[in-house]
Amino acid sequence: MKKRRSRSWITLAAALISLLALLPLAFIVWVAIQTGWDTVIALILRPRVGELLVNTVLLVVIAVPIAIALSVALAWLTERSDLPGNRLWSWLSVAPLAIPAFVHSYAWISFVPGLHGLWAGVLISVIAYFPFLYLPIAAALRRLDPALEDAAAALGLGPWRVFGRVVLPQLRLAICGGSLLVGLHLLAEYGLYVFIRFDTFTTAIVDQFQSTFNGPAANMLAAVLVVCCLFLLALEVMIRGEERYARVGSGAARKQQRARLGRATLACLLLPAGVALLSLGVPFVTVGRWLLAGGTDVWRWDEIGLALGQTLFLATAGAVLATIAAMPMAWISIRAPGRLQRLLESCNYIVGALPGVVIALALVTITVRVALPLYQTLFTILFGYALMFLPRALVSLRASIAQAPVELERAASSLGRPPIKALWSTTIRLSAPGAAAGMAMVALGITNELTATQMLAPNGTRTLAMAFWSYSGEIDYASAAPYALIMVAMSLPMTWWLYVQSKRMAGR
Repeated sequence: MKKRRSRSWITLAAALISLLALLPLAFIVWVAIQTGWDTVIALILRPRVGELLVNTVLLVVIAVPIAIALSVALAWLTERSDLPGNRLWSWLSVAPLAIPAFVHSYAWISFVPGLHGLWAGVLISVIAYFPFLYLPIAAALRRLDPALEDAAAALGLGPWRVFGRVVLPQLRLAICGGSLLVGLHLLAEYGLYVFIRFDTFTTAIVDQFQSTFNGPAANMLAAVLVVCCLFLLALEVMIRGEERYARVGSGAARKQQRARLGRATLACLLLPAGVALLSLGVPFVTVGRWLLAGGTDVWRWDEIGLALGQTLFLATAGAVLATIAAMPMAWISIRAPGRLQRLLESCNYIVGALPGVVIALALVTITVRVALPLYQTLFTILFGYALMFLPRALVSLRASIAQAPVELERAASSLGRPPIKALWSTTIRLSAPGAAAGMAMVALGITNELTATQMLAPNGTRTLAMAFWSYSGEIDYASAAPYALIMVAMSLPMTWWLYVQSKRMAGR
């Protein structure tokens, strides 16, 4: 009876958090109903919305396939060929994740002042976000059974046909997942496209909010953006299909033989070297150049110390809150799977697909209309962070709870401990490493977050990202450089951890 009560309370907590996660989406629907369908149609069918839709669709349609091709090529070179220094190139292919997208844009616009428009957006988007595709594709290549390729080669297929008919289909799951991440980031990104003066839905929403505080107009733009996000989710599910990717048995008891590049070695080296130069060299050279140009005057230690302290506080508090909020859902997803669990879990992932600006806009409008004392308070911004980064904490916690045997909980209960104490002394403690990893992932996202922080932060808040944006908005790139360097330095350890974890997943 006690165990059932405990499970009921955990399920109730998971259901409550899942309903809160749907709050931004429900609020946009409510605003549309309150605004009236005639006004909604007039706001959505404006020529400006059509321009933004064309820009956004072109950006996703062009950038995502280029990122896929680049990531597959890099993953094959670093994981399947005898490319000299393949481990170094593999790490350098992941390292761009440590650089916030708006820092990439800042570096490129400083390096090439005339870089503007769609193709500038495609270039910077690809070099900033392709690691989200490279990581799963490289991990999938490490796990493939070489016997399948050997069988295809024995049947007379050449190397290119083996790759196209055997290897590439097995990468579909990784490509679909990575493409979804890249596409959602392109829809949600703000700072990158403001620098290069390329208008998307996100930039228009922020501009509408900051210039006129026009709630209905901004919310209708957000509604179109949400529809685009949900379309991407549905498209990914449709393309991914339901094929089986697992195998019965351990597969071949040997590693895949690396392909010999021979005379093509030098030409193949140009690809990872060029990508590293564009994605890492340009940002680091640009930041270094501005630091040298500014000298010691740009290191305003009182401002930097304040921004660093506020960033660390918000990142830590937001990470703790998001991890605690994810615990009930993570527990029932492993210990009590079923239809209700899948429904509640999908609610948490939907909010993760919404851009930060949509969540922030919903919370701003709610607090202004319903709970004015909470407007621009610490509670509101931490609540927004918890909603935005809940899926990151959930994924890490779920994986760690799955590795904690349920028999330990039962044994603790049989020894007379109440269900909650039994859960705390066994599963919670064993899942602590996963919880710490999830907290670190959330903290990394909060450190580099810009749009929601600008809209929700209390007066006087000045994080590293906000300080960087303030100085760069004033075209004072030298004063912005220290903040860019500190953000990258804080993100590099987490990027290295992601790289190491992807290796461990393949048993390396």
